Amino acid sequence: MLATVVRLHGLTAVAIWCDEASSIITSQYPLPDLWFHAAHDVHPPFYYVLLHLWMGMFGDGLFAIRLLSAIPGIATVLVGALLVRQVASSRTALLAALLMALFPFAVRYSQEVRMYSWLTLLLLSATLALMHWLRTPARKGWLALYVLLMTASFYTHYFTIFCVLVHWLHVGSRSLQREPPYSGVYKPLWQAPWWLANIAIALLFLPWVPKLYDQLTHLPQLEAGGDVGWIAPVTLWSLATSMWTFWTMSDGEALPKVVYFLLPLSVIGLAGVVVSTDRSPQRFSRFLVLYTFAPMVAVYALSFISPLLVERYLMFAAIGLPMLVALAIAQLWRRSRVLATAVLLATLAVDGVGLTEVYRVDEPQFDELVDYVNRHYQPGDTVVISDLFWYFTYIYYNTTPVVPQLLTLPKSEGGAGRPNAYGFGTLVDAQGPNIYVDDLAQLPSQADRVWLAGSAELPDDFHAIPAQWQLLEDHKIGDTELRLYQAHGVH
Repeated sequence: MLATVVRLHGLTAVAIWCDEASSIITSQYPLPDLWFHAAHDVHPPFYYVLLHLWMGMFGDGLFAIRLLSAIPGIATVLVGALLVRQVASSRTALLAALLMALFPFAVRYSQEVRMYSWLTLLLLSATLALMHWLRTPARKGWLALYVLLMTASFYTHYFTIFCVLVHWLHVGSRSLQREPPYSGVYKPLWQAPWWLANIAIALLFLPWVPKLYDQLTHLPQLEAGGDVGWIAPVTLWSLATSMWTFWTMSDGEALPKVVYFLLPLSVIGLAGVVVSTDRSPQRFSRFLVLYTFAPMVAVYALSFISPLLVERYLMFAAIGLPMLVALAIAQLWRRSRVLATAVLLATLAVDGVGLTEVYRVDEPQFDELVDYVNRHYQPGDTVVISDLFWYFTYIYYNTTPVVPQLLTLPKSEGGAGRPNAYGFGTLVDAQGPNIYVDDLAQLPSQADRVWLAGSAELPDDFHAIPAQWQLLEDHKIGDTELRLYQAHGVH
């Protein structure tokens, strides 16, 4: 109930942004076309198919489409509690559920029209299914469920591969470690079911592999549209910054260094408590530590070769943090109730800071810009949007009969400004000849009034406005600017 309240609170307070709008537009296509567009995007199609079916039943209203992300976010709390119950008491599982329900990063991305909450639910559920199978290997149903969940995860996000790494590390370490004959620890690395299950996952994902290969061989096109290549390079302290982001939704870098390092060092210390006190035959507590930190470390290390570290891509791993805190508190309680209580109160305080950021709404927003045009639109008006970043959001909120045009001025560094058929560009490529505006002076002569919408920051997106245009209105709305021109006699 708590998880539901905090994820539904403010669900529609923030306007749709570019990534969310692209999800909606992709999912509005018929399924064959959806498959095509997802194949030219940077994410697989599972979430888009879910959203397509969901919108078919409940429409594309903001509450409805964000609810599709909130539901798996809520379910993740239950799955996480069941997972902690595999290694600790019911009371500890309930504490883990409390901390997961309030975990700011999970709340934030349970309110976004993207695939991250679904990826988290799928991978956490797959990990729970794997635990059940390792405990009772005769029950092959758990392994079959694992295959289905991991396959769905691969069709949701490519970062599933880092969870596969975690599962193989745990299975390998438990299988290679020498155990007493009476321990009852199953060693799946030497058993056919484990290998057959992973082969089945690979075969089920095989139909998408040619699409993935096509994406990898068209990285320059994806980079030209800003779909890849936008991730910032990592620094020595990137993981520490990520920890602050997970809990407070801010990077913490403005804090004094002593405070800045306190959070990540505390997290490491609590994880050490969990690892050092795990005496169970299956080492499931250590498995949870591995599940949480191994993907972060792997992505961080690879980012020195090619930047990959985007915190929301690691939400499936970050959700392990509140679970580990709950397990550590349970262990500390046996030694010092004062210390355990202090850790709990500190965690709740940090959660409070993070939730404040989650619910913060910067006004005004881009939807107000679109609403202004909707209310003041006149037949014959032309609307030109400066960038794809704003274009998809404009389409979502547009209620006028006019199809907005997209400004495609040549790039300052040279080259065409038009999108290509990969990434976001695939969503406008087919209609490109009808919506691209390479030169404002070339708008049709019937364009009597022209609305220009784009960023309010310099340099001006519309730096080549015809001299004969007369400015009628100019509004700065948040970080965007809306201008209305009288454009008689434009050729």
